[in-house]
Parts: sequence; structure tokens; C-alpha cells
Amino acid sequence: MKQKSYSLTIAVMALTALPAFPWGQKGHDTVAFIAENHLTPVAREKAGNLIGGKSIVYHSNWLDNASHTPEYAFTKTWHYKNVDADETFRSACKEPKGDVVRAINEQTEILRDPEATDSAKSLALKIVVHLVGDIHQPMHLGRRSDLGGNRVNVRFFKNQANLHSVWDSRILESGHKWSYTEWQQQIDRATPEETAEILSLNNADKWGEETYGIAKKIYETTPVDTNIEYNYIAEWTPVIEQQLLKGGLRLADLLNTVFDPDYNGAYTPYK
Repeated sequence: MKQKSYSLTIAVMALTALPAFPWGQKGHDTVAFIAENHLTPVAREKAGNLIGGKSIVYHSNWLDNASHTPEYAFTKTWHYKNVDADETFRSACKEPKGDVVRAINEQTEILRDPEATDSAKSLALKIVVHLVGDIHQPMHLGRRSDLGGNRVNVRFFKNQANLHSVWDSRILESGHKWSYTEWQQQIDRATPEETAEILSLNNADKWGEETYGIAKKIYETTPVDTNIEYNYIAEWTPVIEQQLLKGGLRLADLLNTVFDPDYNGAYTPYK
């Protein structure tokens, strides 16, 4: 009996020790796969050459693990931009070690730089693929005071949770039990007019500000101790679908702009 109890305790500790992955791994795979389906042949080949012939989907979650290693610990703050309740997106206190907006801009410049080495560009590509997913997850534009919702205690079908973890993957998985390829097949259906509207926000600053607007609404409608159930999932799943689609289309636009000289690109880093 004691052995069973001890085993159960270890199992619970192992589960609670797992890190919370932004958008969940499936969400990042979905963003990358949507982007891959919209790359020009030239952009797909150049991107593939930088990452050993692999798909950008293969590396879409790489940075979450890498950020927890000594070699890449400098990227830990690059996954988010905090905006407290008494700040605006533009007035928010800057993170000295960088944030998701600055990191996307800086790594994109490395990809554009003809003097940058292939090794530097390979790293920049893996970072950009991941961070374009992060910047479309609303809680990655959450408040510094509660660590992007990590300290906002809520319940998910009466079980203890926090707002950040719910938005990382629980709503996504509750809305649809799809594989990342099925997510792409189901939501990657924007008309040319809808695509043009999505790409009209053509840099990371604008994407971040848009996502911040969604984060504000989430805070307003999800006070502490909210019990999140079917109605909440039904209300917010379409928003998640749109954010994943936007992330994928915008990532493709960024990479096409960088890698294909014949592409009439929209992406323009904020100056």
C-alpha cells in the first residue's frame, strides 16, 4: 500500500513539473505547417537548406526546449512581451534581455543579412518559426504582474488551473481533437481578400499590439476563480483558430519576403 502511494506521488510530481508550452506543441506545429503550405518553392528550398533539409514544422517547438539549456538561456524572455494593466502596448516597460517583438525583428534581420553565416541564419530561422507562433498566443502579451496569466488561478471543469496554461493548450485541445495536419486542413481556408487583410498587419509590432488587444479581453472576461467549461471553450475556440491561421500566413509572408527575391512581400520590420 505504501509502495502504491509513493508511486502515485512520484507520478503526480512528474506531471506537475512539466513545463507549459506556448500554444502547446500542436499549436506551434499547426502555425508552421500552415506557413509551409504557403511558402514559394524558392523560399521552401532556401529555408530547408538552412535546417538540414527538414521541414520548418520539425523545428517549430525547438526553442521551448532550447531556452531551458545554458547555451540558449539568453532567449528565455524572447517568448513574450509583458504589458501591465496600467500600461499600453507602446508604453510598456522594456525587458532588458529582449522580448518577442524585438526578437522577431532582430532575428529577421539576421536572415536578411547577406554577411550572416549559414549557422547564424539557421538558428535565426528556428527562432523566428517558433516566435511567430508565440506572438499570436494572447497570454504571451499578458501582464508582468501575474507572469502572463500564470498567477491567475482559474478552474478548468472544476479542476485547478491557471489562465496561461488554459490558453496554451487546454482550450485548443478541447475545441478540436485534431492532428496538426487536420488543423491546417480545416482552418487554412482564407479567401484572397481575407488573406490580404491578415497580411495588412505586416510586422511583429503590429501583430503584438493586435494580440495584446485580445489578451485585454481575456482578462476582462476571465476573473480569478472562473470555472472554464463548455460555453467559454465555444466562445474562444474561433479566436484560437484565427490566431493560428494568422500566425501561419504571416510566418509564410515573412519567410517568402526574406528568401524569395521575386515575391511581392508585405512583411516590413518596424522602424
